[in-house]
Amino acid sequence: MEAVIAVFALLFVLALVLGAYATVKAVGAAKRSVDRGITQARRTVEDHTLRAKSLVQMGPAAELAQLRLTLRTSMRATQDALHAGVAEDESLKESLALFERLSAHGHELDAELRRLESEPDRAALGDRLPGLRERTERITRSADALRWAARDRARRFADDDLDTLSAQIDVEAGALRHWTETEPAAAPPPWPETPAADGPASRRSGPGTDRPEPAQEPTRPAITPPGPRPVYPWQKKARPENTT
Repeated sequence: MEAVIAVFALLFVLALVLGAYATVKAVGAAKRSVDRGITQARRTVEDHTLRAKSLVQMGPAAELAQLRLTLRTSMRATQDALHAGVAEDESLKESLALFERLSAHGHELDAELRRLESEPDRAALGDRLPGLRERTERITRSADALRWAARDRARRFADDDLDTLSAQIDVEAGALRHWTETEPAAAPPPWPETPAADGPASRRSGPGTDRPEPAQEPTRPAITPPGPRPVYPWQKKARPENTT
């Protein structure tokens, strides 16, 4: 009896532990989902704000907003492409590591551009814009190169797989049409032989005797002798007094 109680107590404790673990996992997943949603919403709002500043403001402030928008768009697109591709192609791990190093420079530049948005000295800001523009172009060019290389690699793998699949389909289609290879071709009908002519004309040779003379038909009488005349039912029979 004590052993049964101990087993039930152990099962109860295990159920409590598993329930607590599942609850913690569910809460953590929900929190991560909420955090991702908040981060995505914050990024969207900030991107729209930068786009509006680049269109509404004038001078260095508008250019700063445009540089930040270009930098963020390129880095985010490259990050999404590499994270999506590394799940199927492990060789992109090195590219992802290089992008992480590039992201450090990107975050540093984005933070500097954000601080300069509130810079009151527009003249000093104008002097620094060429260097900021060059740094932005270098970072975005490197990010774009990584992104397009990853896409070209994925497309190349897809093309190779499609070529292999097409070759296999051609082989299978040929196997399904096996009768086209084993069925013999229809032979043309034979020409009838020309019968040899009998008689002296066929044995005659020499010039002017190339064409054989036609065979003579048997003689038939010119007039066919009359046969018994048919008697039709509508004809009257001869009377006895008319006969002799």
